[in-house]
Amino acid sequence: MVAKDKNSDTLKIDPETAPEASAAVPAAAAAQQTLTVDDAHSTASYANFCRVSSTPEELILDLGLNPNPFAQGSVTIHVGQRIIMNHFTAKRLLQALAVTLQRHEQAFGTLETDVMRRLRSAT
Repeated sequence: MVAKDKNSDTLKIDPETAPEASAAVPAAAAAQQTLTVDDAHSTASYANFCRVSSTPEELILDLGLNPNPFAQGSVTIHVGQRIIMNHFTAKRLLQALAVTLQRHEQAFGTLETDVMRRLRSAT
């Protein structure tokens, strides 16, 4: 189980219930692990484009900026970030994103991902 402290960026991981835990967890390793997230050197970037690809071992998430999403013809998207993770981490990311989006939609309404439908409903 992964639990986040509500007041900090500290994660507590119980190795016995973590998705990648093996059946033979040593008794000494069965104690909870506490992770502190240090984002002091992280960089922020914006993306309105993503591409997901996969190998048997890893999932690859490319993020970029489409400067003109309504352009006609050929458009080149420059990938600004490539994130490579194992499938266990990808599944945890999927679950975290699903919970976050569900909360957002409960507070602000359904997110329409079809741009044309959004444009039609705005008029």
